[in-house]
Amino acid sequence: MTPEYIQANTDGTLHDASVATVSPLNRSFLYGDAVYEVWRTYDGVIFAWEEHWQRLLRSASALGIIIPWSAKSIFQQILETVQAFRETVGERGELYIRLQISRGEGEIGLDSELANRCGFVVLVKRLPPLSEKDLENGLRLSIADGIRRNSTRCLDPAWKTGNYLNNIVGLREVKKRGFDDVLFLNLQDELTEASTSNLAFIRGRECITPPVSAGILHGITRSRIIAQVGETAKLSVVERTILPAELVDFDEAMLLSTTKDVQPVGCIDDFKFRTGVDTVTRRLKTAFILNAQQYAAAHPDFRV
Repeated sequence: MTPEYIQANTDGTLHDASVATVSPLNRSFLYGDAVYEVWRTYDGVIFAWEEHWQRLLRSASALGIIIPWSAKSIFQQILETVQAFRETVGERGELYIRLQISRGEGEIGLDSELANRCGFVVLVKRLPPLSEKDLENGLRLSIADGIRRNSTRCLDPAWKTGNYLNNIVGLREVKKRGFDDVLFLNLQDELTEASTSNLAFIRGRECITPPVSAGILHGITRSRIIAQVGETAKLSVVERTILPAELVDFDEAMLLSTTKDVQPVGCIDDFKFRTGVDTVTRRLKTAFILNAQQYAAAHPDFRV
């Protein structure tokens, strides 16, 4: 199968992402010493631009990376990358946009003082479609046995960095068992999140999601559901500790992420959940998409 075209922009130079432009001495390559964000478009508008940019700044601050570019200048680079992508592929569908900022290059060594200057890479591709099967039947998840989520006192999952080994090892484990995605426990045996998504459950009229203190990413989709969308969908959103023994008590389960928004979950190991058109999860997904479309209509300045 021919790989899907991905447009890249490395420090202002536009190119096919299959063409290497990053030095082998780049610290994102050597050590994962980088931060990143992923946006998607709704109706051609970058969704939640400000929230993602502020999270990028928080991640960079946690690692001591000083980003030398303004949000305006990076947005312009993204706009140019999107234009180049569309000229190449000849379509105007919804987009996946990834920005990674590295501490830079320099002599081999962990000392961050060896880095010369920050660099950026923008990647643009077609937004991965959600299959009808995944929408109707939901994803199949499994709790990792061999690895736990990073502690907030170590490599805090709230930092969106270039180091994803924890996620990769957990995902490999459950993929070998035939599941679609992994769920992580923390060191206190509490549920946290999936490989690239936050987690939530439905019980009656409650939407229940693990707290940030459990060790999770401060998800933009999750935050919008807590602040706005849950109420629109006539749900009470509750943040609290969730233990694996409680899975039997929940009616529905879902993953929350930028690229999937609200993704139904059909099972977690042997625990099965309701999926389909007449579920609360589907109602929440519909409400979220409406919220995103309203955002797009109100922010023509973020149109690409």
